[in-house]
Amino acid sequence: MAPNLRLNAVAFISPQNHPILIRTYTKQDETAIKYHYIAHTSLDVIEERASSKSADCYLGLLYSMEDVAVYGYITPLKVKIVIAAALTDAVARDVDLNMIFKALHMAYYSAISNPFLVLQDSAGAVFDSSRPLLAGSPKWKHFRRRIDEIARVVGNASNTSTLGG
Repeated sequence: MAPNLRLNAVAFISPQNHPILIRTYTKQDETAIKYHYIAHTSLDVIEERASSKSADCYLGLLYSMEDVAVYGYITPLKVKIVIAAALTDAVARDVDLNMIFKALHMAYYSAISNPFLVLQDSAGAVFDSSRPLLAGSPKWKHFRRRIDEIARVVGNASNTSTLGG
């Protein structure tokens, strides 16, 4: 893994640009709104880069602000994944970030592949495609747990690589 790479937030955004899930990994809860802002502002850059008809899902560094570097990924079904990583002097390699994105993509894919998972609540039985997926509901607990596990592994891998050398 990349040295000193620490994930501050991971965001999944639907093809209709609705937030599916935004998980923050910072110590301060009041900065959570910052990562919602980062996820929404990255959509313009993602749309611009995705329109270039590149076959690669990994979009690379989208932009950086103050203490955060924002990276993007778009799945073949147009679900956008955004990572906000702590900005350090070390260089994050694209190969490492691409592996992280692929792990996040597979976590999402396995979550939506569950035939017993209801993506919308039963109260909204009307077929409304504009409603966002309810990833915050308790039914998505396994998905959130997998995302948290990936963030933990990335953080631990970066800590062990700095201790070792």
